[in-house]
Amino acid sequence: MQNANQVEFVPIEKLELDIENPRIRKWIEMYGDKPTPAQLYLALGAGSVDPESGTTTTFNSLKQSIQTNKGIIQPIIVNRHSDGRMVVVEGNTRVAIYRDFKENHIPGEWDTIPAIVHSNLESRGINAIRLQAHLVGPRPWDPYSKAKYLHSLRDEQEIPLAEIIDFCGGKKREIVEYIDAYVDMEKHYREVISDDSAFDTTRFSAFVELQKPGIKEAIFAAGHDLDDFARWVDERLIDPLNTVRALPQILSNVDARKVFLKDGAKDARKVLDVPPPPSIANLTFDQLLREIISRINQIQYQEVKKLKANPTSPAAQLIVEVKDAVTELFNDINSEE
Repeated sequence: MQNANQVEFVPIEKLELDIENPRIRKWIEMYGDKPTPAQLYLALGAGSVDPESGTTTTFNSLKQSIQTNKGIIQPIIVNRHSDGRMVVVEGNTRVAIYRDFKENHIPGEWDTIPAIVHSNLESRGINAIRLQAHLVGPRPWDPYSKAKYLHSLRDEQEIPLAEIIDFCGGKKREIVEYIDAYVDMEKHYREVISDDSAFDTTRFSAFVELQKPGIKEAIFAAGHDLDDFARWVDERLIDPLNTVRALPQILSNVDARKVFLKDGAKDARKVLDVPPPPSIANLTFDQLLREIISRINQIQYQEVKKLKANPTSPAAQLIVEVKDAVTELFNDINSEE
């Protein structure tokens, strides 16, 4: 990556938002290659809620912070081209906020914005900045946008997967799952929705779950295909989205499958649920937790191997559900609210 100059205060009217930003590209695909400022503003998250489980800065909280502090703390990153164009590589949202404040005469100095300016930054350097800032950094993109960008790097720009992993420090399996989920969502979900305006990127995690071992096989074995899966997602038969994990059990059970196709996975799982023995039901929460910990500590290696060999078994799926439930409870206990 080329060396950057020191921080400069760049006039915001000289800056071009980065149309290769995956969030902006989604809107370009819907509205053409010349989206209006209002459309760009929406693409960058105006009025939206945080898609990342509340752990990152939302658009509106960032906007409030900038207004309160009369400016940004971290400089944006800009690429100055040889023709003089100045394109925002990192910080599109902050530039949009500055422009909004200037247009609406919000008290403060919004004519210029602090920026680290690179000259003729090459694609490798641009990719490194995006990946570090938005895939593993403090300002992550939504999951669909992450997957869209990873797909672009691997399949359009033909960057080797090993290099992408080096850029963002991710795990190969997770990156491949995201890319494959993006491909499946584009191919099957976009096929079954009424029009592009109905394309709901918040349903993306269902397609990530679809990549888990045994899920597709269970769908095919039950006589369905991935277009059917996309319809289930669109029609909210799969809701919440993590119930994708239960599809192997649901589709292999005649009664549960009927309920699923009529009322959805949440009701179908009730058919599969077995009431706990009275002795367990009478345990206090603390006693139950201690019992679970004790059982886990006593598990034999042969049993672990069986679970690993069959990750779609009911026992393996229950372990995943317990992990998710405990993680959610832990996050609630340790939240700063």
